[in-house]
Amino acid sequence: MATSSDYRLGEFTFPRGWFMVGESAEATSSPKAMRYLGQDMVMYRGESGQVYVTEAYCPHMGAHLAKNTTSYIVRDGEQVVGDSIRCPFHGWQFGPDGACKNIPYSDFVPKAAKLKTFPVVERAGTIWIWHDPEALEPNFDLPDFGGHYDAPGWVNWKIDFMGDLDIHPIEVVDNMADFGHFIPIHGAKDFVYFANEFKDHIVHQYYAAGHRTLVQNPEDVLTLDTWYTGPSILQSEMEGTFDSFILITHTPIEDGKIRVWHGLMVQVNDGTAPVTDELRAAALEYQEGSRLAFAQDVEIWQNKKACLNPLVIPNDGPYGKVRTWYKQFYNPRDKTPDLHKRTNGMHVTLDKRSSTQAA
Repeated sequence: MATSSDYRLGEFTFPRGWFMVGESAEATSSPKAMRYLGQDMVMYRGESGQVYVTEAYCPHMGAHLAKNTTSYIVRDGEQVVGDSIRCPFHGWQFGPDGACKNIPYSDFVPKAAKLKTFPVVERAGTIWIWHDPEALEPNFDLPDFGGHYDAPGWVNWKIDFMGDLDIHPIEVVDNMADFGHFIPIHGAKDFVYFANEFKDHIVHQYYAAGHRTLVQNPEDVLTLDTWYTGPSILQSEMEGTFDSFILITHTPIEDGKIRVWHGLMVQVNDGTAPVTDELRAAALEYQEGSRLAFAQDVEIWQNKKACLNPLVIPNDGPYGKVRTWYKQFYNPRDKTPDLHKRTNGMHVTLDKRSSTQAA
């Protein structure tokens, strides 16, 4: 299993960024045990409806806050009180900010009695936390996913769990530069355009080509704008039989092990007419096609060895620039401006457009 140090990414083992930790339905008043970013965590939904994520272990005597079924605090349904969580061992109560606010048998509450907490955003049926090795506030926002969730004429995604992979996430992000895999892996044909644009914490992939299955007519061109926001959130606007919006995201579990999800929202009409059961079924079928296409990547990742130093050729695409761009999330923020200077701008791998198409 290759680690971050093997790839020489920077000072941090785990990157800075927003990371998905579950679907909305997974956050309830029963605390859920999770492990991400090399840390044991607990997620719960307070009585206000807000979701919280904290470290897993009580600072008092180290009890796990979620892995208990026999404590009377759990049996009596008294573990989540308001927006606070109680330790099942001694009942210490920790507020939304992580600070202990009550000890049932003591008027004295030590200031050190505090849980580490993570900034949480719930959006589009998914739950995200901000992780920063320097413990700094977010320096970029969680995307709004095109504003398509619950939008008229759009069918919301269901989230496809794609598995836990023993692979470093850089091997996934490499796909942003990987011009050569689209024909054998994804069924592209007759490429028209392929380019990457680097804009600070975002990298775009612009793509135009024919396709074996995702266009109606053999001469049609599938056009995609695909981009990463931060180290883990891939989004794509796709024009095809239906306009759609793709989410692919991965969250490190351990150094060299990731959890991967996929989702697709589909525009089935202009929003002035109801979304019928038939249109909803067509959207789900379209999502399944997208999932199967992504599963082709996943199969490769499941069975490849670590690629620390790719043997690249000029027509491969700008792997080196993608990896340099990616390093910003593994280094202190004061190094970020220099990395942006080294990567920001456009890199065109292929352009067969006419002058009118390019305009």
